Amino acid sequence: MSAGTYTPRPGAAPLPRMIAAQTALETRMLLRNGEQLLLTVVIPTLLLVLFSAVDIVDTGSGEPVDFLTPGVLALAVMSTAFTGQAIATGFERRYGVLKRLGASPLPRWGLMTAKTLAVLVTEVLQVVLLTVIAFALGWSPHGNPFAVLLLLVLGTAAFSGLGLLMAGTLKAEATLAAANLVFLLLLVGGGVIVPLEKFPDAVQSVLGLLPIAALSDGLRDVLQHGAGMPWGDLGILAVWTVLGLGAAARFFRWE
Repeated sequence: MSAGTYTPRPGAAPLPRMIAAQTALETRMLLRNGEQLLLTVVIPTLLLVLFSAVDIVDTGSGEPVDFLTPGVLALAVMSTAFTGQAIATGFERRYGVLKRLGASPLPRWGLMTAKTLAVLVTEVLQVVLLTVIAFALGWSPHGNPFAVLLLLVLGTAAFSGLGLLMAGTLKAEATLAAANLVFLLLLVGGGVIVPLEKFPDAVQSVLGLLPIAALSDGLRDVLQHGAGMPWGDLGILAVWTVLGLGAAARFFRWE
């Protein structure tokens, strides 16, 4: 046996492997967190089943599930990309986890990429689950699947940027309170369950510019009404994406 056969070879793993490993870890942490599961799975599912079965809100003509499903899908994206990510990242920042990970061989942009990929994996599971439940309730979707995919991706990017901005600038406790408050406010006033047409005209114009309203309306136009590419809603989401991710990159504090 020659000398040096078992000599260690220290060094960082290839970058794709590091990002994949961190993505798997982030995904497991998301799915093991009880509060995260409540936000990402239980609440959207209960809202879809309850409001589809019970005539509480006037959703207009057609089956309630056809109106509710696009809004609940938008809510699922917001709960994972914004609320869940903001809270988890905020407490990781408080406990010094981000600072230590930032000093590891995985670059900081690689860590944020892994977090984003974990969000996307979780959203795929959410969409599959909610779609199966919606079909069981009698949902009849229409429209272009590519338009739906583009809306979901842009919505994820917009909410992810806003969530990281909040987590990187506020204290963890403030992030917890603010993220849950925003979730509740947008659930009520973002066109998820209650149609925007039920609000006064002056309020509608403001609410329609919110990312959750743009995502809900865009998905509803495609899936319920069979519309083509909803360029207006995509434009609103694109603006929020640029503003959110740009501000997060500029103001995010790792300590």
